[in-house]
Amino acid sequence: MVEERMGDCWSYTKDQFDNLEKHTQWGIEFVEKYTKFVKERSEIETNYAKQIRNLSKKYQPKKNSREEEESKYTFCRAFLMTLNELNDYAGQHEVIAENLTSQIIADLTRYLGELKSERKSHFHDGRKAQQHIESSWKQLESCKRRFERDCKEADRAQQYFEKMDADINVTKADVEKARQQAQMRHQMATDSKGDYSSYLQKFNQEQNEHYYTVIPNIFQKLQDMEERRIERIGVCMKTFADVDRQVLPIVGKCLDGMTKAAESIEPKTDSKQVVESYKSGFEPPGDVEFEDYGQAMKRTASDTSLSNSRDGKEKPAGKTKGKLWPFIKNKNKGSGPEDFSHLPPEQRRKKLQGKLDELNKDIQKETDQRDALTKMKDVYVKNPQMGDPASVDPRLSEIGQNIEKLQFEVQKFEGWLAEVEERMPSKSDSHRRSGLYETQNNTTVSNNCAQDRERPLSSPDGSYTEEQNSETQVKANPAPAPGPAPNPTSSTPEFDDEFDDEETLPTIGTCKALYPFEGHNEGTISVAEGELLYVIEEDKGDGWTRVRRNEDEEGYVPTSYVEVFLETNAKGAMTYI
Repeated sequence: MVEERMGDCWSYTKDQFDNLEKHTQWGIEFVEKYTKFVKERSEIETNYAKQIRNLSKKYQPKKNSREEEESKYTFCRAFLMTLNELNDYAGQHEVIAENLTSQIIADLTRYLGELKSERKSHFHDGRKAQQHIESSWKQLESCKRRFERDCKEADRAQQYFEKMDADINVTKADVEKARQQAQMRHQMATDSKGDYSSYLQKFNQEQNEHYYTVIPNIFQKLQDMEERRIERIGVCMKTFADVDRQVLPIVGKCLDGMTKAAESIEPKTDSKQVVESYKSGFEPPGDVEFEDYGQAMKRTASDTSLSNSRDGKEKPAGKTKGKLWPFIKNKNKGSGPEDFSHLPPEQRRKKLQGKLDELNKDIQKETDQRDALTKMKDVYVKNPQMGDPASVDPRLSEIGQNIEKLQFEVQKFEGWLAEVEERMPSKSDSHRRSGLYETQNNTTVSNNCAQDRERPLSSPDGSYTEEQNSETQVKANPAPAPGPAPNPTSSTPEFDDEFDDEETLPTIGTCKALYPFEGHNEGTISVAEGELLYVIEEDKGDGWTRVRRNEDEEGYVPTSYVEVFLETNAKGAMTYI
């Protein structure tokens, strides 16, 4: 019974060690799994931050692009602020990833090594204690079996002595020998009994210590180890949440910045900016007057005649093509001429002024470099040991040439700017209005209705007289040198189609092309140098003259490109070159 109880205890203890070993191993695996979970979360935060940064960078305005020019609008600036805040927002997710790595992953990785080492030590001590008590039990069993064997041997020796002593045929020597043998066996049995008793007492003491001290201590250490592991997992989970909570104030500021950017958008300011950016500077066309075909038409003076009037009360009748500059489509898809003549006056003035500002900045930069080099040269002259004065001369010469080139460019753009400002409506309006009615007395009125029906509806500069004898030609003053042509005006397709089938504008003179003109823009016509053309509409003050080559080809050419000869008494005969 004792042996069965002892065996059960040892088996029970061994089973407990096996269960605890499995449980603690599972605890270590759980810590490893949680560490892997935090590591994957950190990688997600890193990748998310990277994607957010790339998104912010992708939509940042590029240098020297239209997007950079659009930054003057409040909604564009608000979007830029949002992108910047988003970039800071991405930075906070990078902070989360860094804190998860440093505060949890690194800590748990180090703790896992310590936990495995401690667990191994505790189970090593447990197995050692278990082996010791099992070894003691085996020694006790050996002592007990020896004592049992010695007792049996002593009994057999005693029985043999008694048998020999009772036998009369046995000599005394044999009896004495048997008696001594029996005594020796009894003594061995007595000694074995003493050893067994002593070792049994020792075993009981060791067993008691094993089950009440050693094993409980090992179990307690394992329990403490498990509790520390669980506590460490709890701390890490709390840190996992705190890492996010620590960046929330800054994330909130980023979101507040986005909200503030959205609230800074001002639609009216942006609308004013659009008006300022695309203001052309052209005057809108005047009212179209009623055309009475039953009465003779009065000849309206041309804007480029002596009166220079565009605001007269009488407007040319018939097929007049109003110049709607804001609606012209520029066929040139490139960057345009150097003088920005493809732009409306107001936009051209802004571009030229901006170019002048850039050139002046470049001149100032070159001047500052020249002054610095001059001072350096003076220092070298006074202190030759510091450097050779002649080494500065090539750079000074180069800077001088750069300044001369830039100054030449400035003069060129200033000339174009002055030309634009002279043509601006705000500056030339009073000049045009000063001779409003000076040419009205030169027109003649015909009361013959039949003649009115036979002639074209109107001419661009007024009605016609019947005299065709005087062919004196008035020579217009051409510009001394050609310049890039500004965008010509074009009539709307509806007006063109409406009158094309009825009447064609008559010629009022001729012109000779002084320079070749390609005429890429809509409403223009290309001419070759020296080509003769008919004039069908004079310059209205915008720098363009309307001409005709044949019945199907007509359009605008720069007034500065042609030499115009107007017929003083043009009747508008429909003749073609």
